[in-house]
Amino acid sequence: MSTLNRPLSPHLQIYKPQLTSTLSILHRITGVALAVGSIALVYWLIAAAVGAAAFDQAQRLAGAWYGRLLLFGWAFALFFHLANGIRHLAWDAGLGFELRTVYVTGWAVVAVALLLTLVAFAAGYWFMGAF
Repeated sequence: MSTLNRPLSPHLQIYKPQLTSTLSILHRITGVALAVGSIALVYWLIAAAVGAAAFDQAQRLAGAWYGRLLLFGWAFALFFHLANGIRHLAWDAGLGFELRTVYVTGWAVVAVALLLTLVAFAAGYWFMGAF
């Protein structure tokens, strides 16, 4: 039997993106971002253990605009992955599969992740005395 006669599975070019598929892809991306961001955390910890000069360099990198942007993205990834993981735990328990609930909790995950990220950064700047 020839494979040319077989139908193709639907893929991203066939389906219109929906909230559920977008959040699923974002969950995977944030998981990868957390793993990659962990390398930066390890670098920072090693720099702290090596000495003052290495730690000062790590702090300069983290304090630069691009370091803060990466930290903001990493914090969002952490909070999104956490909130969406809790949502998945509810699904594992058989809860929240109604279409309306899926969309409400999906948007809630995005809102909670943004809110927690902003609160974490505001608290960080507050304790640093930046405002």
